[in-house]
Amino acid sequence: MSTATASAPAAAASSRVDRRLVNRLGLFLGLGGITMLFAAFTSAYIVRSGGEDWTPLELPGAVWVSTILIVLSSGTLEMARRRFTGGALGAFRSWCAVTAALGVGFLLSQLNAWEALNEAGVYLQSHPKSSFFFVLTGVHGAHMIGGVIALLVLFAAAALGRLRPERSDAPALTAIYWHFTGGLWIYLLAVLSLLG
Repeated sequence: MSTATASAPAAAASSRVDRRLVNRLGLFLGLGGITMLFAAFTSAYIVRSGGEDWTPLELPGAVWVSTILIVLSSGTLEMARRRFTGGALGAFRSWCAVTAALGVGFLLSQLNAWEALNEAGVYLQSHPKSSFFFVLTGVHGAHMIGGVIALLVLFAAAALGRLRPERSDAPALTAIYWHFTGGLWIYLLAVLSLLG
């Protein structure tokens, strides 16, 4: 066996490690950008809440349903990730599907919250706090849509046999992103209900 042939598996393993590091770095840079975006929103929210035209806003009940769904979805995605690591790809697909369904439920619950506010005569342009509510929950919802799409892609890749526990970092990266958006929702809920 030649030296070149013997070093081929080592080079492939090193390439996979390098790719995983690059993928994680890219994800964390993206999450840093999202964090900065919401930090800017929070700063503007706090400053604007001191205005004389600031009007209190009672959060619709659907917001609390959304919170339950997103917390549950973090648990189901963690189950999916563990099944993937253990090589149980069928169970991984099932838990991914459950998580995606909970994510869609979260988004529908958010639409329900918007409709409840509209029915109460509260719209995006009604007053500053309503504007912040619709913008913050809308931008967060857009990031949740990205997470649901990522879950569906994972489900399809696993169904087609393109994911292998020893080679793919995609489930772990998706889990990091999903847990981040879940934590971000809890943060936004605290801002909207406790500040201003």
